[in-house]
Amino acid sequence: MDGFGRYLAAAVAARFASEGMGLAVVLLALERTDSAAYGAFVLTAWLAPHVLAAPLAGAAAGRTRRPRLLHAGALAGFGAAVAALAVLLGRAPAAAVLAVAVLGGACGPMVTGGLSSLVAGLVPAGAGRDRAYAWDAVTYNAAAVSAPAAVGLAAAAGSAERALAVLALAAALAAALAASLPYGAAPATAAAPGRPALLGAGPAALWRIRELRAITSATTLAFVGLGSLTTCSVLLAGRLGSPGAGGVLMTAFAVGALAGSLTLGRITGVEPGRLARWAMAGTGGALAAAAFSPSLAVAAALFAAAGVGDGPLLTATLRIRAEHAPEDVRAQVFTLGAGLKLTAASLGAALVGFAAQAPPQWLLLGVAVLVLASAPLHALAAPRVPAAARGAAEPATGPGAGSATVRGGRRSRGGP
Repeated sequence: MDGFGRYLAAAVAARFASEGMGLAVVLLALERTDSAAYGAFVLTAWLAPHVLAAPLAGAAAGRTRRPRLLHAGALAGFGAAVAALAVLLGRAPAAAVLAVAVLGGACGPMVTGGLSSLVAGLVPAGAGRDRAYAWDAVTYNAAAVSAPAAVGLAAAAGSAERALAVLALAAALAAALAASLPYGAAPATAAAPGRPALLGAGPAALWRIRELRAITSATTLAFVGLGSLTTCSVLLAGRLGSPGAGGVLMTAFAVGALAGSLTLGRITGVEPGRLARWAMAGTGGALAAAAFSPSLAVAAALFAAAGVGDGPLLTATLRIRAEHAPEDVRAQVFTLGAGLKLTAASLGAALVGFAAQAPPQWLLLGVAVLVLASAPLHALAAPRVPAAARGAAEPATGPGAGSATVRGGRRSRGGP
C-alpha cells in the first residue's frame, strides 16, 4: 500500500472513531445512569476544546521535527481517552469523566484538519491532488454513514461499553497507520527551515487571505445550521408520525453526502469556490423543501438530496485550504478551520435546543436559511479577480507570498 493509501486507511479509522462518539457516549450514559443529559454534558466536554486546541495543534504540526510522533501520538491519545470513557463513565466521579473527555477532545483537531493537512505532502500538486482531497472528503462521509450503524449494532449485541471499545480499537489502528506514513516526503508538514510559524500565524492567514476568509466564514455560518440538523430531524420525524425515525433522515443525509463526494466532489474542472457555492445552495434548497414534506419517505429523499450537496462542499473546502494556505501554516489553517466548524455546529445544536418547542418545519427552515445564506456570503467575501490573474499581475512580497497562486510549479486554476 502506498503512502496515500495508508493515509486513507488511517483517516477512515480515525474518523470512524470520531463520528461514533456522540451516539456511543449518550447510549452508555443512558445504560449506566439512566440520564441522556449526563451523556450530553460529556459530549459537550469532548467537543468544547476543539476550537481552542485547533491553533495549538496546527502550530505544533508546523514546528515539530518529529511529525510521525506528533500525529501518531495524538491519535493514540484520542483512542486512550475513548477507552478510558468506556471504563469510567457512570462509575467514576463526574469531574474525572469530564476531565478525560476534555483531554480526548483536545486531540480531536488532529483527527480532522490535522490529518487532512498531510495530503498536500503525500500527493503532488495538480489534478491528482484535487482528486486526493475528494477521496479525503469521502473518508468523512463514509465514517458518518458507518460509525453510528456500527455503534448501534455493537450496543445491541452487548452494551454501549462494547461500542466504545470498538471505537477505541479503530483509533489505535489509525495511530499505527499514521506512524507508518512517509513524513519525510512531505515538506508541508514542517515549517520552512529556521522559520517556525508563530501560533497566531494560522488565524492571521485565515483573515488576510481572502479565499481562506471567504470559505471559512461561509462554512462556519452553514454549520451553525447543520449542527442542529440531528435534533431537527428527530422533531420532524415526530411531526410526520414516526418519532423514532430521526436516524433514518440523518442516515439518508449521510448516504447522500457520500454519494456527492464520490461523484460531484471528484469534478476537478470546476473552480472550488464556485463548487462550494453550488453545494451550499443545493443543500439549503433541499432542506427548505424537506421542511414541508408530506411524508417520511419524501423527507428522506430530500435529506439525501441535501447530503449530495454537502459532500462536494467538504471537497471544495479542503481544496481551497490546500491551494491558498502558505506552506508553513497549512496545518494551522486546516485544524483551525475544522475547529471553527465544530464550534459553530455546537452553537447551532444549543440554539435549536432552546427553541425545541417551535414547530419542527420552521426549525428546519431556519437551518435551510442559514445554509442558503452562506452561498452569497462566500460570493461577497471571495476576491473578484481570479487568483491566477492576481498572481500574474502582482509581485510576490513577504514570507510565503505566492503560495496562494503556485503549488509545486502549477498555477492555480483561477479561483479560490
